[in-house]
Amino acid sequence: MTINYVVVPQWQGSGSSRAMQLVDGAESIRGDLPSALTRTVDIPLEAGDHQGTGVHRYSSLLLVRDRLRHALAEGTEAGVDTHVTIGGDCGVELAAIEHVSASEPAVVWLDAHPDLHTAATSPSGAFTGMVLRTLLGEGPPELVPAHPVRADRVILAGVRSVDIAEDDYIGQSGIRMLGPVDFSAETLLEAIAATGADSVYLHVDLDVLDPADFAGLGSPVPFGIEAGVLIDAIRAVVAKYPLAGAGITEFAPASMAAAVDDSPTILRLIGALASAGSHSRGSSATATDTE
Repeated sequence: MTINYVVVPQWQGSGSSRAMQLVDGAESIRGDLPSALTRTVDIPLEAGDHQGTGVHRYSSLLLVRDRLRHALAEGTEAGVDTHVTIGGDCGVELAAIEHVSASEPAVVWLDAHPDLHTAATSPSGAFTGMVLRTLLGEGPPELVPAHPVRADRVILAGVRSVDIAEDDYIGQSGIRMLGPVDFSAETLLEAIAATGADSVYLHVDLDVLDPADFAGLGSPVPFGIEAGVLIDAIRAVVAKYPLAGAGITEFAPASMAAAVDDSPTILRLIGALASAGSHSRGSSATATDTE
């Protein structure tokens, strides 16, 4: 299995006061990735406008979506089996998950927030809070994927900050939830098995982690998952299921110097994801297990 990394330093989907630091976060992660297996998607210099959609910076988000679509398609044509997308804000997952949605993998949404708003319910207008709802088929028509994700294939894991409109949607859709207290490798595997999917996409918004263990977050929420528990769960998942793809998003270090403090945790996460390829590659891995 060939795993490649696509770095997308998008900040336009964020509603955080630290949005611009997502660019530094993506660049920091890129510096630790194998250069031969990594490409970067250019993002617009301008913020972009909403174009009447209710989604802030919509025009730039649409442009980045199209550029990432192209990069992923090129990688697949070149023989890449699995892409790991590095954000940037959670909006980068729009193209990344759309790229594999036709195969209907289980989508494990590891995030402090469910990102299930629409433009009508969002208190901020920031797309990062609407990404999963758009992937499920409800959003601006140009952003909704051709093959929306099925609600019964979604697992919200580590979520602990849910708005009323999102809670209502979760109840109506029947999306599975796995809170931080109940989260473990075993409970996650059970939840994936219940979806009936035969592959998995892992979305990791770094704010799923407990902010006591990880500082570089634009929207920290207390009482998250411990890094070691998350890493063990990822390793267990990729040992049992083919990895359809993965994303690591929302790294917003206070400074490039501060990014160094969080780098070991990110490298361990990348190592856990890269271990998906080791089952078929043996000793000739194409990506280094960095743990």
